[in-house]
Amino acid sequence: MKIAIINTGGTISCVGNPLAPMSSAAFKAASAIHLDPILKQTCPGLDLDYVTDLAFPESASGMLDSTNLQPSDWCLIARYILEHYDEADGWVVLHGTDTMDFSGTALSMLLGRFRADGTALAQLSKPVILTGSQVPLFHADQAGIITGMSFNTDAFQNVCGAVAAAATGLAGLYVFFNSHLMRGSRVVKTDANQFHGFTSPNFPDVGQYGITLTLDARNALPFPLSDAVSLDHPTARAATLAQLQAIFDRLDQVPVMQLNAFPAWYRPEAGTALLANLIRAVTAEGIRGLVLEAYGEGNFPSGNPNEPEKGAIARALKEAADQGVVIVDNTQVLKGAVDYNAYAAGAWLPGIGALNPADMTPMASLAKLTVLLAAQDFNGWTAEDLRYLMQVPLVGEMQDGSRLDSRMRPVMLPGQALTTFTGGATLNNLPAHGPVLSDAAGHILWAMLEQQDAAALPGRLLLKEDGNLIFYSRNGKVLWQSGTTSSGTGATLLSLRQNEGDKTIRLAITCQITGKVMWEKTVSM
Repeated sequence: MKIAIINTGGTISCVGNPLAPMSSAAFKAASAIHLDPILKQTCPGLDLDYVTDLAFPESASGMLDSTNLQPSDWCLIARYILEHYDEADGWVVLHGTDTMDFSGTALSMLLGRFRADGTALAQLSKPVILTGSQVPLFHADQAGIITGMSFNTDAFQNVCGAVAAAATGLAGLYVFFNSHLMRGSRVVKTDANQFHGFTSPNFPDVGQYGITLTLDARNALPFPLSDAVSLDHPTARAATLAQLQAIFDRLDQVPVMQLNAFPAWYRPEAGTALLANLIRAVTAEGIRGLVLEAYGEGNFPSGNPNEPEKGAIARALKEAADQGVVIVDNTQVLKGAVDYNAYAAGAWLPGIGALNPADMTPMASLAKLTVLLAAQDFNGWTAEDLRYLMQVPLVGEMQDGSRLDSRMRPVMLPGQALTTFTGGATLNNLPAHGPVLSDAAGHILWAMLEQQDAAALPGRLLLKEDGNLIFYSRNGKVLWQSGTTSSGTGATLLSLRQNEGDKTIRLAITCQITGKVMWEKTVSM
């Protein structure tokens, strides 16, 4: 098995005092002497290929501390993997820790393509494992000669774990750190000093390295559904490279920034606020995306506690949205999800066009929105398409509260529900009534069962891979089904969506391979 190792810079490949990055060639030479024999002893037959022809143009050494990494550098890493995809069975990317939680989502997005409904057009079929360390891997003497690996560091353990994870053949992008294998789009740097530098607060680990590396298949990213959407296929890979070039060309024209909620002055009587001034200033600078880091469950200061929509901050955000700025309302809290229905202090945000990212991290939101905005013209996505894509999981970066997935989350149990992003409509599997589609006020728009049988309920709703949506009684009897079975479908989605700008609610079953709608129910509010 051949594992390609890309060294981008960061602490793991630094030496000296003060620490400075080694060149990729020097890192390769040191690894051949000190690291490779141990790795090959652990994994017999392992072929390690250290990349030496990838350099970052803004750095004289070609290596880059991730503090100075910019979105165009994401593209350089992704391009190298795509252009050399056939040459390795897996990839390890050595990366600085400061922005690894941004790169985990950015690279996941850049190494794939998506339809406007969120289904995959191109997808990783091999593992890409990001890792780094809090302490350097090697040490050098006063003359700068590498004399060995540093004692008692996380660097050696993280490299070993990342290589072992790459050797599993998992599909998708992950981060390995401090014995934990995590989805790359879910990680957050949570400690600047200890070896447990990264955690995945809103999603369980995919694996853990103890005596051996153990994996939990339930948490792993899915493999491509077909050869046609695998990056092993030349056509899928060529289209992804073409998209990557378009993204690279557009990045500087669609900047995205984060804005943290913090206690600051506002004057309701004068209609002014510091945060409003900041929002107008960055809008004037040409930002195209704004990731809010709100309090709690998505609460952001409005500038007027009594009438939020009239507050200076709310008005500044509305002006930005009217000018085409995409606003995403994340929580700055480490763990948990956004819920606009929890507090009045956040309930006004959907009215100014803010998007709900559920439990996505602010770092993931910034990276995802940056890539989507830069890819929008290439893919022909409308503004509504882009807003929809920001609110559904594409690379495992957020919970899926508006869809059932026949491969990942096929069942809705009694008491569970699907909800549109704004909370305008809900499909709730009520224990006494079965699945019922309701508006925000609780008015029933459609009921799956025309008559309820108390002895048969509660029941469960199941989406099968062939597209058939079935509601079973408590004893396994079919009470309702969509009848949309189709052989060879492979995987399907049930999505609940409210079209922006109208009162239409749409419940639809879609084939993930073709993007074809197999069944739908449309109701007006």
